[in-house]
Amino acid sequence: MFGLSARDTRFLLIVIALTLVTPILLQPFPEGSSLAQFNAGYPDLMQKFAIFGIFAIGFNILFGLTGYLSFGHAAFLGVGSYTVVWMYKLLGYNVLPGLLLSVVISAAFALLIGFISLRRSGIYFSILTLAFAQMSYNLAYSVLTPITNGETGLQVYASDPQILAGSGAPTSPHLFGLVMRESAQLDLGGWVFTFNIGYYFCALMAIMAFYISLRIFRSPFGMMLRAIKTNQTRMNYTGLNSRPYTLAAFVISGMYAGLAGGLLAAMDPLAGAERMQWTASGEVVLMTILGGAGTLMGPVLGAGFIKYFENIFSKINDGVLHSWFAFLPDGLEDFVVACFHPFVGKGWHLTLGILFMLVVIFLPGGLVEGMQRLRSLFRRQGKTGGPRRKDPEHRPHTPPHVAE
Repeated sequence: MFGLSARDTRFLLIVIALTLVTPILLQPFPEGSSLAQFNAGYPDLMQKFAIFGIFAIGFNILFGLTGYLSFGHAAFLGVGSYTVVWMYKLLGYNVLPGLLLSVVISAAFALLIGFISLRRSGIYFSILTLAFAQMSYNLAYSVLTPITNGETGLQVYASDPQILAGSGAPTSPHLFGLVMRESAQLDLGGWVFTFNIGYYFCALMAIMAFYISLRIFRSPFGMMLRAIKTNQTRMNYTGLNSRPYTLAAFVISGMYAGLAGGLLAAMDPLAGAERMQWTASGEVVLMTILGGAGTLMGPVLGAGFIKYFENIFSKINDGVLHSWFAFLPDGLEDFVVACFHPFVGKGWHLTLGILFMLVVIFLPGGLVEGMQRLRSLFRRQGKTGGPRRKDPEHRPHTPPHVAE
């Protein structure tokens, strides 16, 4: 089914099911409870989970599968955003033409950058991609202002042509009349679940991106990319030219980034040069490593993890902390709040950094490795009825599936 093995098909169906019920899974606490702060089932955040999941999936094809670390993928993210906003200005608010063009232009841009950068490998490749990204950022910020609108950012004005927009067309991003910002809410007691059109559109794009990535991982092309990561020098000695494969991986990864940038503009019709900064490139590196480079689900988990901390923990201020610990005596309450203060609010980066170090030290394979260890532990306990028993015969163990 879907051109996949039975195991991969089951895995894909599980991913699809989890994606569709995300608005419910991310809203575990009632609205009136003190823990409602940790709910993440609102449209803006769910859209970011899907969009940056696409960004990380594409980056994983280049870094996790091929072994090339790029610090310049934010350039393609920005190109995708600018392309979509320009399509808004020229044609109308329908997101489809802009998204298609964003993928095409990002591919052409990645082909140019990759053709030059891939003449080097290792740290030299990384520095070259970083240099291209910073040049793109400075061009967008101060040189190409007629195209990018500089530091103000590119946006749609009433005077723009929008030649395909009819008199009754929506005045915000839509897909053939389905407005991205529209939502439906379901009230169940103290729980409020929001089902947003924009999220499900992004989720559909993320599922398609995940499926293509899965096919690449299982294809002969994907095996070639793994071989390049394992020992590119040995491949070259066999007479096989690895350059077309690495360039193809770079272009595909850039297309994913362009799609993600286009979706950012599809949800919010604004494009700015800040999306091309090196920090955005570093963020996708963290997402991939934190989730598990070289795995299929790892980048998605890493993207969700980082965006959750960015949007949830950053909003926990001293007022929220005092409300949580109000049952304590005044002096003790102030002391506990002072202890937690550096790790939340503006200090959420500190918490994320500590967690990132713990994952890198104890789970080199990322969050996916942690999930595999837990699953193996429960399986052993289920089979033996207790803790893991010794294996004096040293029977071989089944290696973990790469998709998991």
